[in-house]
Amino acid sequence: MNTRVLLVDDEELVRGGLRAILDAQDDLEVVGEGADGAVVVPLVALLRPDVVVLDIRMPLVDGIQATRDLRRRLDAPPRILVLTTFADDENVYAALHAGADGFLPKRARPTEIVDAVRVVARGESLLFPAAIRSLAARHATPRARAGTAVVDLTPREREILRLVAGGLSNGEIANELFLGVQTVKTHVSSLLRKLGARDRTQAVIAAYESGLVPL
Repeated sequence: MNTRVLLVDDEELVRGGLRAILDAQDDLEVVGEGADGAVVVPLVALLRPDVVVLDIRMPLVDGIQATRDLRRRLDAPPRILVLTTFADDENVYAALHAGADGFLPKRARPTEIVDAVRVVARGESLLFPAAIRSLAARHATPRARAGTAVVDLTPREREILRLVAGGLSNGEIANELFLGVQTVKTHVSSLLRKLGARDRTQAVIAAYESGLVPL
């Protein structure tokens, strides 16, 4: 079954380019387009996409608020991939906090765009550890860095979170720590629950903000 994709960007040329790239793949299908975040929730309810590719900057409702709306108003929201210039790092950080599953520069190569959609469609987070570290260093307040709850994590969970923050996959963590992949998955699920993080991206942010992983 193809991965269904909704494109939301106020620039028609951007949407057209993304559609051409994604529709050229046998496993991806663009099922709709929107020009503002205000239409995201009704379009998702109508079209049932698996992934929403969402611009951060739009005139009426931006991608940050649209991400919040999807998370709050839908019981089973799609995966969310936000588009950014990387110069707009404050908004990228806010989008990740709001629940975006990953971010991608608008100038990414076609292969990178395709890979990013596939990654988030599989239920994984699109992590750029160095970029997230830089964002946290610029935008996390000292209070936030001290206040994120990591005290309930076990030593093993802290160790695994540090490796997640380094960009390692579950399989790579398993090899590093001589554990089974399922054991790593169990630890990751537990640390996400304790941190109140919905995915690995938010867990990495928490790791930096808490000081568990140095900025």
